[in-house]
Amino acid sequence: MSRILITGMSGAGKTTLLNELSRRGHQTIDTDYDAWVLPNGTWDEPRMSALLESEASLVVSGTVENQGHFYDRFSVVVLLSAPVEVLIERVSVRTNNSYGSSGADQSQIRQHVLDVEPLLRNGATLELDGCRPVPELADEVERLIVASDQT
Repeated sequence: MSRILITGMSGAGKTTLLNELSRRGHQTIDTDYDAWVLPNGTWDEPRMSALLESEASLVVSGTVENQGHFYDRFSVVVLLSAPVEVLIERVSVRTNNSYGSSGADQSQIRQHVLDVEPLLRNGATLELDGCRPVPELADEVERLIVASDQT
């Protein structure tokens, strides 16, 4: 039973990677959507607990303050990272999420790279380069799924 968390800064490619994994037939949850994140910026803990208790194989993405409370329920925690200028470029042109389009958002992202990304790196099992082609990243996550299912 594999449960994988994909985390990282805004613009790292989490949603794009999840879309590819979903296209390949994997069960995915992007916690940026469908009210997984509460107004205080944390995951809805009872809802996340129920999800992780009920799904056999699942790939979840998100970056929230309380995600560490759930690390022990994931087989692998993947940090998807990219240089800050790549992050800024991606968030400034994306159409599926307005966060990152303003200068204030971009300043916040730059600060999060300095303050939050090191914490994510410390909690991650594996770091993947978000600049790699999406099919390669999806292949890597699929290898993690297979390895987790075999243990």
